Amino acid sequence: YRKNYFYPDLPKNFQITQYNAYGISSIGYEGRVAIDDREVRIRRIQLEEDPGRLVYDRNHTFVDYNRAGIPLVEIVTEPDFDDPRLVRIFLNKLSNILTHLGIDPELEGAVRCDANVSIEGGRRVEIKNVNSFKDVEKALLFEISRQKSLVSKGITIQSETRHWDDSRRITIQSRSKEEEEDYRYFPEPDIPLLSISNSIVSISKEMPELPDERKARLISKGLSGNVAQVLIDNKELADMFEDALNYYNNAREIANWIVGDLKGYYERLGSVKVTSRHIAELARMIDNAIINRTTAKQILSEMVKDGSMPDQIAKRINAEQISDKQALIDIIDEVFEEDKKAVEDALKNEKAINFLLGKVMKHTKGKADPKIALDLIKRKISIL
Repeated sequence: YRKNYFYPDLPKNFQITQYNAYGISSIGYEGRVAIDDREVRIRRIQLEEDPGRLVYDRNHTFVDYNRAGIPLVEIVTEPDFDDPRLVRIFLNKLSNILTHLGIDPELEGAVRCDANVSIEGGRRVEIKNVNSFKDVEKALLFEISRQKSLVSKGITIQSETRHWDDSRRITIQSRSKEEEEDYRYFPEPDIPLLSISNSIVSISKEMPELPDERKARLISKGLSGNVAQVLIDNKELADMFEDALNYYNNAREIANWIVGDLKGYYERLGSVKVTSRHIAELARMIDNAIINRTTAKQILSEMVKDGSMPDQIAKRINAEQISDKQALIDIIDEVFEEDKKAVEDALKNEKAINFLLGKVMKHTKGKADPKIALDLIKRKISIL
């Protein structure tokens, strides 16, 4: 259909769209997205052409026509949101689905959002020009507050389009909002009618695994729901986790290192030289008591810098764990000789043994295998 209206970002005065003006013509309709314990209904998913882009500053409005006429996919939800935070969660989930479909939502302008707000007793207000999902939440919070303030003063809320001023953190009136009949929809005469068969079953077989399905599968591998959620929220990290299992099969250990430590480096640096094989080898060295966790954190820090394998870094910084019992017995003997008061305390109170273990770890610069060292200390205490 042609959607007819005039605005500076639409110089030809109409927009080609699949809006369901006279029956179902959109490529998708009546969908659902599960969020926590509720569902958000999708009214329709339609193709339409992009208008131009308006860029605002304090004194001028600029129009960028570079993307005008480019086809886009518009996903229209039902008014199922009663909390701006839920909107942000929905948008993040939608972005995550797109990433798993092989679409890059991080590209500038690839994913945009217009938000509509209405409170009881008022007309619908549309908010445009929002640059991030966090700003969508902020814009909605402001607009709800603004509309409530107007209603409390007895002022009627008019249907309008407003844009989000990022610098001032407020919405500003852009234009009055047309009603549906004002757009005068009629069939696009230059594009013939195309019938698309209902092939959902065959398409679903070709679809990649989506986030919710992947989360359930990761949980089946022994991960907690929270850890699985963090992984699927970042497809790159989830892919790394699954690939790392091909090198070393300890799902929890590998996931904890990716979620607990590596994710932080990604967030600070943007990208790192660490691969799935690096993480798998790090987990293997911990499990085999070659290094302890404190040393592993140091090794991970070095891996991020130069991309060397964990065993290479361990040798370079002389970080391999001391697990030789005789070597540890000699060190424990020295610690007992140096701090006889701590030994006396340990004879009276078992908790004081941890102090002696700390002394051994300090003596070995954290290289002693703590499990073996603790066992040897307890044995020595028991025969005194």
